[in-house]
Amino acid sequence: MARTKQDQFSAELVQLAAWAKALGHPARVAILQVLAARQMCVCGEIVDELPLAQATVSQHLRALKDAGLIQGTIDGPAVCYCLAPDTLAALRRAFEALFDGLQRPGCC
Repeated sequence: MARTKQDQFSAELVQLAAWAKALGHPARVAILQVLAARQMCVCGEIVDELPLAQATVSQHLRALKDAGLIQGTIDGPAVCYCLAPDTLAALRRAFEALFDGLQRPGCC
């Protein structure tokens, strides 16, 4: 089995990097904010909130869902999205641990 560069890092670091990548576009952060404000959304409602085409919003929703940050259920022709609270809690803990470790005194 071929090894990748990611295999050299812990699963926790790989997961944190995947979450950071998913958050690496302002549209995705905006989508999370819309979902947090509404508790649950249909894709069309998210499109109405953003200055992006429906296809572009769908791509961003896919990236957030693939990262586990949101959940989606199909209800007829519509897909209803909501935040994934357990994943977001794990994300918060991982970033807090990262930033706690970066605050070392004596650095230039």
